[in-house]
Amino acid sequence: MAVTPITERAYGGDSAPPTPGYRAAIVGTGFMGRVHARAVQVAGGRVVGVVGSSTERASSALTDLSAGRVFAGLDDMLAADGDDRVDVVHVCTPNHLHEPVVLAALAAGKHVVCEKPLATSAAAAAAMTAAAATAGRVAAVPFVYRFHPMVREARERVRAGEVGTIFVAHGSYLQDWLLHPSDDNWRVDPDLGGPTRAFGDIGSHWCDLLEFVTGERIIRVSAQSSTVNKRRGVDSLRNVTTEDVVVVQFATASGAIGSVVVSQVSAGRKNRLLLEVSGSHGSLSFDQENPEQLWWGGRERSSQLVRDPETLSSPAARYARVPAGHSQGYQDCFDAFVADTRAAIGGDAPDGLPTFDDGLRAARLAEAVVLSAHESRWVEVQP
Repeated sequence: MAVTPITERAYGGDSAPPTPGYRAAIVGTGFMGRVHARAVQVAGGRVVGVVGSSTERASSALTDLSAGRVFAGLDDMLAADGDDRVDVVHVCTPNHLHEPVVLAALAAGKHVVCEKPLATSAAAAAAMTAAAATAGRVAAVPFVYRFHPMVREARERVRAGEVGTIFVAHGSYLQDWLLHPSDDNWRVDPDLGGPTRAFGDIGSHWCDLLEFVTGERIIRVSAQSSTVNKRRGVDSLRNVTTEDVVVVQFATASGAIGSVVVSQVSAGRKNRLLLEVSGSHGSLSFDQENPEQLWWGGRERSSQLVRDPETLSSPAARYARVPAGHSQGYQDCFDAFVADTRAAIGGDAPDGLPTFDDGLRAARLAEAVVLSAHESRWVEVQP
């Protein structure tokens, strides 16, 4: 079966997405900037230019980003006209810069894609979300694990009642890239990354996936956190206050309970996001490191569902870019996310596009987790 690429598939019909173009600027020159730039091009857009922490860094990233030019700074980019005019600003900076860059872009009438966490505080995330609503611009956050076809399949099966009444959910998000004291990154610094690291950076993905798949909402949390490496550095060691590990118990509005373990120091685990949901009729389990399959369990039998566009539900098959047996992965998810963002800018409303509302939701969950861990008590999540 020939599967139509997302960039050519309709969002409700058989024609290409209804936007005439997608002229993007990338703010930030690191790894995520490259991921965003590729997704823009796959979606049929163009990376007009790049803004870096210096013009030298921006110039060195031009080739990797396939960008047209270097902008002297944010103001230069926002004021650009003609062939250099920017429609969408992709914010891929350290977390503490998200708020000023986003607010400036929205004030200039640009659509925005901002890396998560949306901001380093819930108050800042709320201000950014309000600004996007006032500006009437599309403002999206790349919770891209939503775009695995088997995640969409899990969501549809929950919606169809195959799991029944959900009563427990659990899982983990495990990495090892900060295992050693010599492993360092700007995210470790709370002035740059914010007061929460492991949960804010990757735990937010797990919670978003749980709520997206199940429709449940976490209303209270009880958390413990641990800073395993209390001093970090390459040439000289400095004190660390952000967490390496978080364990969270939670309850949802419907009465379901659950837990998640989040770690950036679990040796051998590179990007193991695991979500399992159990209800009165069955269970579903998704492992991001094995994204081509979805485990379904029942009292009488269990089975492993594979990503096959011919057998998936239509909402899941929509994101199957290649035939069964040809693996899809993280970049494909990102490509689909940007394609849906492009469609939203054109006036469509793709189901499941993560917006600033979702980024604000994650910020409020993060603040509740930080407070709970600090005060060793259950904390209500601000609705």
